[in-house]
Amino acid sequence: MSTTTTLQKAGDPTGNPGGATPHDGLKAGLKNRHLSMIAIGGVIGAGLFVGSGGGIAKAGPAILLSYMLVGAMVVFVMRMLGEMAAASPNSGSFSAYADRALGRWAGFSIGWLYWFFWVVVLAVEATAGAVILEGWVPAVPQWAWALIVMAVLTITNLGSVASYGEFEFWFAGIKVVAIGAFVVIGMLAVFGVLPGSDNPGAGFAHLTDTGGFVPNGWGSVLTGVLMVVFSFMGSEIVTLAAGESEDPRRAVTKATNSVIWRIAVFYLGSIFVVLTLLPWNDASIVEKGSYVAALDSIGIPAAGQIMNVIVLTAVLSCLNSGLYTASRMAFSLGERGDAPKAFAKVNKRGVPMAAILGSTVFGFVAVVFNYTNPDTVFSFLLNSSGAIALFVWLVICLTQLRMRKILVAEAPEKLTVKMWLFPYLTWATAAMIVFVLGYMLYDEGNRETVVLSVLVAAIVIAIGVVRDVRRRKAAVQA
Repeated sequence: MSTTTTLQKAGDPTGNPGGATPHDGLKAGLKNRHLSMIAIGGVIGAGLFVGSGGGIAKAGPAILLSYMLVGAMVVFVMRMLGEMAAASPNSGSFSAYADRALGRWAGFSIGWLYWFFWVVVLAVEATAGAVILEGWVPAVPQWAWALIVMAVLTITNLGSVASYGEFEFWFAGIKVVAIGAFVVIGMLAVFGVLPGSDNPGAGFAHLTDTGGFVPNGWGSVLTGVLMVVFSFMGSEIVTLAAGESEDPRRAVTKATNSVIWRIAVFYLGSIFVVLTLLPWNDASIVEKGSYVAALDSIGIPAAGQIMNVIVLTAVLSCLNSGLYTASRMAFSLGERGDAPKAFAKVNKRGVPMAAILGSTVFGFVAVVFNYTNPDTVFSFLLNSSGAIALFVWLVICLTQLRMRKILVAEAPEKLTVKMWLFPYLTWATAAMIVFVLGYMLYDEGNRETVVLSVLVAAIVIAIGVVRDVRRRKAAVQA
């Protein structure tokens, strides 16, 4: 299938104006309320609930700066992606845009790397959910819970895109309500107006009263960046899902414009509450988790179990979206001839079954490795996919630089969302991502992740380049 044909089917400015169509087989089964909640919930991963305690312990109150820096980077990347997605909604999102703007090798490489990232995430999240479920029902072994969770969500995705959207609507809704309630209750306790609160020491003084705002030096802010950056992965999912929505451009525009307040409330707001309720070096923040420790400090009963339910919801949400995202990327790659043709076929419900099952199989295999070879095979999978999130964001920056020129030349009226201060802010964002990757390489704890991720990326890019060269030679000979 030619690049031009594929792009026209997917909503290229020179072809179909966007969204899933009868030509590409995907059905517009996602409602606007689904897309809105996917956009809101997409930035709330399990990492926010589970991993924030470690970041606070490393950087103290200055972890807020770490979240602000990464949050700004995500806002800018989402603005760039929103610009392209609003003009040309596509189930392959940035992979399809890179295909056109940078070359077939680029679309192939970033598409497969992104798929690889999410199928590894499936195993990680399935295991995390299994740990919680085994605590509640110990009669069922942890590995069985992991497989059960994977199987249930696979069935959900095989049903229809609407079933995925409905599940994600409720999963994301629970996360959003939980974080919103946490922020409101926490602030009431900070101002001393929460009935029954027994934390008289809560207040803004905690931001500076234990070694200052930056107790561990400014380098800890960068260390904090490395610890929090991966909890933001998933914000781009809405641009893939938009291709199967009723009104793709409206959904993308709305999601892009709201990303600032989503990050401000859910990340900065909730971490700010934790830091004002407890001293940053309180041991319970790491031992119990930052949110459980904060709730315990104001006397919320059964805080640990409440948070376990919320974390399980976040895990299931991530699994649900991860399988959806991996399958749609595989579908897009199949359409462009960069994956088995079976991946591009859909059933009568408009569901790419082969793409879903192919992604699930790899996820199941990764789950098995997590229990049989956790320190070798699974460790390699985990580390070699760790920095791919940053590679994706970097490719989005480079793609947008080129796509802006293409869109201006071909369909300027479709630039309803524009990147601010183009091209300067795009280049600045790309430079910031490169800096983070460089600092990860410098940091001993993250060096292996970067090296292995770069190695895997280099192999995939080499394959993509060789395929591109062969394709060009075949075209000339024909």
